[in-house]
Amino acid sequence: MTIYLASDHAGYKLKEKIKSHLTEKGINIEDFGPFKEDPDDDYPDFIHKAADALSKNPENKAIILGGSGEGEAMVANRYKGVRAAVFYGSSPEIIKLSREHNDANALSLGARFIDEEEALKSVDLWLNTSFSNEPRHKRRIDKID
Repeated sequence: MTIYLASDHAGYKLKEKIKSHLTEKGINIEDFGPFKEDPDDDYPDFIHKAADALSKNPENKAIILGGSGEGEAMVANRYKGVRAAVFYGSSPEIIKLSREHNDANALSLGARFIDEEEALKSVDLWLNTSFSNEPRHKRRIDKID
C-alpha cells in the first residue's frame, strides 16, 4: 500500500512531519506537494494530483492537509471512489467511524486546529482501523459510487 500526501502552505509543515512518521514506520509514501512553504500556493493544485492517483489506485490511501481540511476534502471527493473524511480535532472516535462505517480512503486534516501529536495519533488510528464490511455500510458506500 502507498499513502499519497498533499497539502497547501497551511498544512506543509505538518505534512512533512507525517511523511517522516510514515517513512520511519516503513510505509511507502508518494508526496504530491507542495515541496516548500509558499503562502501563495493553491491547495487544489496539489490535492487534485493525490485524489486522481487514489481514484486510479483504490488499494492505496491518501492523507491531505490544509488550514481546515474542508476545501481539501471537497476537492478529493470529486473523484470517483475517493471518500475523504475531515478531522480537525475533538474526539478520535470520528476517525474510527470514518473507516469502520464509511471506508474512508482519504483523511483530510485541518492543520490549523490540531497539533503534531494529535495529527500523528490520528493518522495511526486511521491507518490501523479497518472497514467493518457490514452489509448496511457496504450498501451505503455502493450508493455513493
